[in-house]
Amino acid sequence: IVFNSNTYIVNEKFENAEAFAIKDGKFIAVGSSKEIQANYISKNTIDAKKQTIVPGLIDAHCHFFGLGLEQQNVELRNTKSYDEVLERLVSFQKEKKTSYIQGRNWDQNDWVIKEFPSKEKLDELFPNTPVAISRVDGHALLVNEAALKYSGTSSIKFPIKISGGEVILRDGKMTGVLIDAAMDFIKFPETSKQEAIQGLLDAQKIAFSYGLTTVDDAGLDRNTIELIDSLQKAKSLKMRIYAMVSGDKQTQINYYINKGKLKTDRLNVRSFKVYGDGALGSRGAAMRTPYSDRENHFGALIYPPERYQEIAKKIAASDYQMNTHAIGDSTNSWMLKTYKEVLKDSKNRRWRIEHAQIIPEEDFNHFDNILPSVQPTHATSDMYWAGDRVGAKRMKGAYAFKKLLNTYGKIALGTDFPVEQVNPFLTFYAATIRKDTDNYPKNGFQMENALTREETLKGMTIWAAYSNFEEDEKGSIEVGKFADFVLLNQDIMKIEGSEIPKTNAVSTYLNGEKVY
Repeated sequence: IVFNSNTYIVNEKFENAEAFAIKDGKFIAVGSSKEIQANYISKNTIDAKKQTIVPGLIDAHCHFFGLGLEQQNVELRNTKSYDEVLERLVSFQKEKKTSYIQGRNWDQNDWVIKEFPSKEKLDELFPNTPVAISRVDGHALLVNEAALKYSGTSSIKFPIKISGGEVILRDGKMTGVLIDAAMDFIKFPETSKQEAIQGLLDAQKIAFSYGLTTVDDAGLDRNTIELIDSLQKAKSLKMRIYAMVSGDKQTQINYYINKGKLKTDRLNVRSFKVYGDGALGSRGAAMRTPYSDRENHFGALIYPPERYQEIAKKIAASDYQMNTHAIGDSTNSWMLKTYKEVLKDSKNRRWRIEHAQIIPEEDFNHFDNILPSVQPTHATSDMYWAGDRVGAKRMKGAYAFKKLLNTYGKIALGTDFPVEQVNPFLTFYAATIRKDTDNYPKNGFQMENALTREETLKGMTIWAAYSNFEEDEKGSIEVGKFADFVLLNQDIMKIEGSEIPKTNAVSTYLNGEKVY
């Protein structure tokens, strides 16, 4: 029994409750403290001391497994220059002495000189050790000559023209920066089973500490999904995972469609994640007209347009959901059209556009039957330079969360971690206040597309559950649902907007079990 709380049920009427009772991992009663304590007896009671409780938080788009693996790599987030990146690499290698250096999260837009780096200094510092470090969005990779040789090529032999990607040159020479499909030429050491297990457990520990009880992992291969299933059955991995199968291999699509949906209390496999284009920050997002800050450059679709039609038709004929990464206006427009064509008049398929970042004005209406899945912190991370990339006209349809919500009626919210930070309270802040943590911009970023606090909490709980076909078992504190809930250090629904980033999870419960 939990009593004396300020609980946001997140039901249809968005009501509050003081108390609830749990049995066998599920809520069996919700009401006032007096009512629950009069009708139920338990040796295990929690006096919440008026603390705020919300349903277990759901991250509708992240890379959970990737977060875990990254704990073994160099963290390059918040570097202020390429020299600082190099310093971190040198320091890391002194300590770890690895045979292949991997890292992530550099962002040239944060540097004083806002341009892509070049590999010459990497080659000097690490002449014999492969180095491959990816940009914050995961759509650009910087490699040294040793990494190229490890991959069976070299800067001299590397193909310069690549469909669905780009090789960045400077003065006719390869810089080592590869965009999207060009990254596929780089080989990495195989992750051992023990490293994969440790990665999943590390990611779980981090996620539970932020109040997350379900994560939608956007793009997993069969081996990882089967490992997750085995660890969950062994009860060592407790996190609930909505696993989107990576749709980059036809054999994998065929395998899961033939196998059918896989559903347990902690694992749900019924969707495919497909990449439509790259990222805006690396100018890989596919645009209908050239980038405003790069003449005659459009970005690119990852596959030829007809390939998306083939994939969509195959998935439409199954019970599976299709979730496509779409950043640029060209990609969003094409995928919406493709979805509409193959779904015809089918309702409740809940096919998702992941990111839904830049939408042409005339295409918003297509979201009437297509579910938008967005990451609010992308808006506050990109707002400093996004206008330079796409221009004022296209920005009107960018990061348009409210407009997307009004069209579909629901919106699923996530972080895309480790591209962004894991912290879901920064998601809440970005969605509602639309500022960075330094209170910039003063009046908020494109505030006409801010969400209310109620809409945001729904997007992180019940609507996210709906996007996973799981609204009957989670996403609210209601009788019959899994007893997943979080105690917060402050009332996120009522505190000053500037205080939201200071919110944290005091404790996290999954199935009524305290996991943090």
